[in-house]
Amino acid sequence: MEVRAYIIRRVLLIIPVLVGVSLIVFAILALFSPEQRAAAFITDIRQLRDIRGVIRSHGLDAPVYVQYFNWLKEVFHGNLGWSKTAQRPVLTAFFYFLPNTVELALFSAPLVILVGIWLGTISAVHQGKLIDHLTRTGAIVGWSLPTFWFGLLLLMIFYGYFRGLLPPEALGTQAGLLVRSEAFTRYTHINTLDALLNGNFFIFFDALRHLILPVITLTVVQCAMVMRIMRSSMLEALAKGYIATARAKGADEKTVVRKHARRNAMIPVITVSGYLFALLIQGVVITETIFNRKGLGWWWARAAVNLDVPAVLGSVIFSALIFVITNLIVDLLYAYVDPRVRLG
Repeated sequence: MEVRAYIIRRVLLIIPVLVGVSLIVFAILALFSPEQRAAAFITDIRQLRDIRGVIRSHGLDAPVYVQYFNWLKEVFHGNLGWSKTAQRPVLTAFFYFLPNTVELALFSAPLVILVGIWLGTISAVHQGKLIDHLTRTGAIVGWSLPTFWFGLLLLMIFYGYFRGLLPPEALGTQAGLLVRSEAFTRYTHINTLDALLNGNFFIFFDALRHLILPVITLTVVQCAMVMRIMRSSMLEALAKGYIATARAKGADEKTVVRKHARRNAMIPVITVSGYLFALLIQGVVITETIFNRKGLGWWWARAAVNLDVPAVLGSVIFSALIFVITNLIVDLLYAYVDPRVRLG
């Protein structure tokens, strides 16, 4: 009952947060002219021929509070405007680009988190030894690497030097044609998952081949943060009195590390991991751009460059929603990992 009540309270708190976000988004929108703001109400490119009619029908020349409620009503009906970058309504474009981003996040996030936790644990347990120095040096190097430089370096080696061994984009030419054919059913629009559901292992392995470089890029760059936080947290946990007590009672080192120290060191790691996953779901702009994976980050980067106001504002609303949900999940994981944490 306590957990259920907490979840209900946190879900209700989403409402004022989103209202605040909507006010900020509308304030940004209000800086533009009525003609530019009209794009936030258009659902069909043919409406662009009669901008004045859109302005009149949606009250874009009315008082500010009227414009706000008119815009909010459109948002609640799923109308976030027309994206000139994607050449379709913003909401339609969002669901079009989302699967590529989700696929990348599903393969990258577990590696980033698990590798970071594993290396951080090893480094803390062997503090001051060679493996500790190597992992810390690797973390510093990984965190210092510019994502665009590392991604381009991987492309030069595995796509250029090795003649297309690990290519960019989401699918190869032949696999792309098969995916768009009538013989292939799109269930989720996530290539690897749909390939498995269709029993087509050619498309599955082709999609995996195209995922390797972006996943390596994200794992090397992002897991450094998780590893460093895990190491610091583990060192703090290993210095606690209950660890000395467990050892004095004859507990073997593996039990001490895994059951006592690591579990209690997970709280800060859960926080970082949750927000890293949220960032991945929002779209990793540089990685998707370098490897030409047409996901949310790829789309929003082009929207920003082309001053595609409805698409950019849609990204702000989506980002706020993702972080609110992530924050709720992280708090629930706190209580699961550490029973001493009470849901308040």
